[in-house]
Amino acid sequence: MEIFTGNFSTAIQQGLKYRWIQERLPKDSARRIVVLTGARQTGKTTLVKMQYPELNYISLDSIEDRQAVSGIKTSLWSKIVGRAIIDEAQKEPTVFEKIKWAYDQGEIDFSVLTGSSQILLLSKVRETLAGRGFLFDLWPLMASELRSVQYAPPEYPLIHRILKVGTDFQHIMEEEPSILMSHEEENALFPLEYLSRWGGMPELLRLNEKERGEWLRSYQQTYLERDLSDLARLKDLGPFLTFQRLAMLRSASLISFSDLARDAGVSVNTARRYLEYLRISYQAFMLKPWYRNLTSRMIKAPKLYWLDIGLLRQGTGQWGPLSGQMFETLAVSEIKKWLSTNDPDTRMFFYRTRSGMEVDLILETPDGLIGIEIKNRERLGKSDFRPLKALADALKGDWKGGIVLYNGREIIQLSKTHSIWGIPLYRFV
Repeated sequence: MEIFTGNFSTAIQQGLKYRWIQERLPKDSARRIVVLTGARQTGKTTLVKMQYPELNYISLDSIEDRQAVSGIKTSLWSKIVGRAIIDEAQKEPTVFEKIKWAYDQGEIDFSVLTGSSQILLLSKVRETLAGRGFLFDLWPLMASELRSVQYAPPEYPLIHRILKVGTDFQHIMEEEPSILMSHEEENALFPLEYLSRWGGMPELLRLNEKERGEWLRSYQQTYLERDLSDLARLKDLGPFLTFQRLAMLRSASLISFSDLARDAGVSVNTARRYLEYLRISYQAFMLKPWYRNLTSRMIKAPKLYWLDIGLLRQGTGQWGPLSGQMFETLAVSEIKKWLSTNDPDTRMFFYRTRSGMEVDLILETPDGLIGIEIKNRERLGKSDFRPLKALADALKGDWKGGIVLYNGREIIQLSKTHSIWGIPLYRFV
């Protein structure tokens, strides 16, 4: 059964209209070298062509274009290529030196480089374009971006209003309507329902349900054949495939490298290296524990999260209703994408003690700390926000507020004293 119905189904066929990163990308009138990275198929090429329509476009995925570019003398770069978009720039290493020379000579003042191989692209930027390149990441689609199929640009989500510097958390929540009217709720709910099923790869929007499953299977193979081969020359993919699936099954869990290595049949050093491959190819990310001297008995191991639910479902075969683990993965990945794109001054951690007290997320903002619990249920009880109250008491003046993200439909105040609120996930992101 297709998730989208009614007006939203019609609108989504018209395609995506807006990405939040557009607000941060420099204008082509600025003196800049823009470097845009992200996983394969997140829409980098479409975005830069839309953002900079006047620039020449060269794709180094093309062997012919790579050969042509490699043959251009450095001194002639500005005359032959000039201001341009260079797609998959890491595939021709001489590009970086040529752009640097033309830029330093004042012969070009703007160029855009894109790439889906983060480690190769960024290492070239650090070596050659240090102090010249402005770096940006493009993530899979966010729920608020999916709403742009009806509203372009979409309205800022609640997370933005809460994290805005200088705002009063309690006041914002008191002003927020507790429930939405039916048509408003549909517009807000369907994007997250879609993401929870298929993930955020833009190409999937125009496909039907059967085609989406085939596309995700193909993406997995493309990742192994192209992205992974850019990172590591693995003679045998079997151990990595086993490791990848085991890592997927551990999404939203504390990571023990020794346990993961044992279960995958690889060494601990290999397990660390494989996880790094997943991180730098934008498949997964590690969430670090937050600690201050509240207690010396803190958990120091990181937590692992997959970035895209569609790829997670494909890799694990879990196509049923969202489990608690997958719901947490969805919530944390959506917050991760938002912060990275729109609010880099806010840092994200989790908190857990050896005695078992845990807070799923801590957002460290310039105004104080926000604690977040994530519960895959439609109703909340007192036990669901007890850790937030304990953390608020320990932090005292550094506490900004607490949130329990859940699977319900109503925003509710759980504790006025500690400023803790229950917020449906679809209302937050």
